[in-house]
Amino acid sequence: MKIIIAPDSFKGSCTAITVASATERGVKKAYPDAKVVKLPVADGGEGTVDVLVLAAGGEYRELEVTGPLGGKVVANYGILPDGTAIIEAAAASGLPLLPLERRNPWFTTTYGTGELIKAALDQGYRRIVIGIGGSATNDGGAGMARALGVSFRDQYGNELGFGGGELGRLHDVDIRDLDPRLKEAEIVVACDVANPLCGPEGASLVYGPQKGGTPEMLKELDRNLSRYARIISRQLGVEIADLPGAGAAGGLGAGLMIFCRAKLKPGIDTVLDAMNFDHHLQDADLVITGEGQIDGQSVYGKVPVGVARRAKKFGLPVLALAGSIGDGAGKTAGYGIDGILSIVPGPISLQASMSGAETLIEKAAERAMRVIRIGQNLGVRHLTY
Repeated sequence: MKIIIAPDSFKGSCTAITVASATERGVKKAYPDAKVVKLPVADGGEGTVDVLVLAAGGEYRELEVTGPLGGKVVANYGILPDGTAIIEAAAASGLPLLPLERRNPWFTTTYGTGELIKAALDQGYRRIVIGIGGSATNDGGAGMARALGVSFRDQYGNELGFGGGELGRLHDVDIRDLDPRLKEAEIVVACDVANPLCGPEGASLVYGPQKGGTPEMLKELDRNLSRYARIISRQLGVEIADLPGAGAAGGLGAGLMIFCRAKLKPGIDTVLDAMNFDHHLQDADLVITGEGQIDGQSVYGKVPVGVARRAKKFGLPVLALAGSIGDGAGKTAGYGIDGILSIVPGPISLQASMSGAETLIEKAAERAMRVIRIGQNLGVRHLTY
């Protein structure tokens, strides 16, 4: 039996790589002779570099860049054997880099993400995949663009500072010094967010609260992004405000489309394609996926459903392991997931389930595979008699 193990992370407790290894141990307890292929997955957020470097046999590069509040942080990015550079915006401009009390989208910047792009260009890479999930920013990608040579000035000709709050003073956008190598580059953005840049469904009002914005601040940030879009439209001739995905990562999606000519693609499909995922499914018998919670929202671009859709092209059964099963989880049956198993065997505190998640995943995988073995044995008996 060949089993593909392709989970997302269980956020707050286990990386996708850890989940895959724990699942493999459980599978092997029930099926010691099974051929197991571990393909941990991400959807463009945190962990994307790790899973693609692991899957493709790539390598890591390390760079000191500007963090979300202007200080220095060390960020990793990946290089795949085919010459593709893999970048996570979260590594340079992400929420995990800031404690709760320091999160403030008025000041946070994507400048460090631009520095990572520049580093990839400096090293000769012209195909760049960028995962933009998990950002701490709301600057429309202006910081990223500044790192690549764009100038944003106020009415007096002064360069703006970092952060979405500064965009309220924006008067001119000058792209004369934009890195010319971007014209030679193919930049793909892994993104599952279809929000526009501004308005009730825009970057500030929908995603700003988790980045530390107060209601009044977020209204002002939304107005600032609207100003940003109007000035770009007038001076550069690019209409960005209502493009699906422009509001991703606090408007970083817009900035990448404007200044880097990037193409936004569904995060999970971008990652699976880069992993050559379908190749591994061709002779498989079972796919096991999973994530921290499976619910009605899982059908909107989440890893388990993305994996299941690929598996169904090959007629494969799909089992999902979940830290918790929420309302609407049954919807996933219509998207290729044949069964969902909670890793929690009984009443347990959230703290205990998260701290013990690795062991719980292993035991749940073993339970699932022993049930599958019963079904196989019944099938054999039925054929015999």
